[in-house]
Amino acid sequence: MNSAVFLDRDGVINRKAIEGEYITSWEQMELLPGVAEGIALLNRAGFCVIVVTNQRCVAKGLISEGDLQDMHRRLREVLAHDGARIDAIYYCPHDLGSRCVCRKPAPGMLLEAAKSRKVELGLSWMIGDSESDIEAGNSAGCKTILLLETGERKVASSKSEASPDSADLVASSLNDAIRQILRYPVADGSFRATEPQIK
Repeated sequence: MNSAVFLDRDGVINRKAIEGEYITSWEQMELLPGVAEGIALLNRAGFCVIVVTNQRCVAKGLISEGDLQDMHRRLREVLAHDGARIDAIYYCPHDLGSRCVCRKPAPGMLLEAAKSRKVELGLSWMIGDSESDIEAGNSAGCKTILLLETGERKVASSKSEASPDSADLVASSLNDAIRQILRYPVADGSFRATEPQIK
């Protein structure tokens, strides 16, 4: 069985759109500093790296699923060029109130990934910047890390304000979260890395 790190997309990997708007084209996709380096370190540590993202903009008709998939293909290519591998991207295209099982805070995307990629959820992590991310990770049985501030906004600016108490750990950025994961003891009491080389 594999261990995985599940990543939210907007606000964790790339810069979020302003409140009420959405990332609907590749030109709007701006990676946050150090993301490729951090993901590459997870790759070297043996984690599957899986993105799980709510994309309500599809249901709202702002982007087609084909265009969203193309954006995600380009995202993977750009990261791969910098030595970082995303193993899979799962997205929920549904709107609020759709009663789907995939939209976070439901754990459906994580459960589907675990089944298809033989992931041991109890040895995996969910990193996100909202309460829905943390709730999805907790419900799936993962350890969770809440990004309190990603350089884009503080927690208090989100209508789905997340509490640090709901997550196992808190971090100031994706790379800070990765440092903590690599210093976290695994089942045999050892560590994946003692001095993660993230600037």
